[in-house]
Amino acid sequence: MSALYWWLTLAVLLFCIGAFGVLVRRNVIVVVMCLELMLNAVNIALVAISNFRGGALGAGVLFSLFIITLAAAEVTVGLAIVIANYRNRRTVQTDQYNELKG
Repeated sequence: MSALYWWLTLAVLLFCIGAFGVLVRRNVIVVVMCLELMLNAVNIALVAISNFRGGALGAGVLFSLFIITLAAAEVTVGLAIVIANYRNRRTVQTDQYNELKG
């Protein structure tokens, strides 16, 4: 088996752990951390495929840098929302945020 198989297995495992955390956890901060874990799994897969496939030089790394930038923006906005809601409700549990609908 090639080394690509092991890198993709690692990426799938990390993505599944992150998805499980997003679906199960109630703490908003933990959910954001699990989303970041999912994005890092995608980064691993992109760089691994880019290194083993060939093609355009640096395409996987370029996509990874774009995802890292997007993840940083997501964390900034997400934590700003969490802090604003914590100031109003004094909780970071997702089941307490049902009044944000509408």
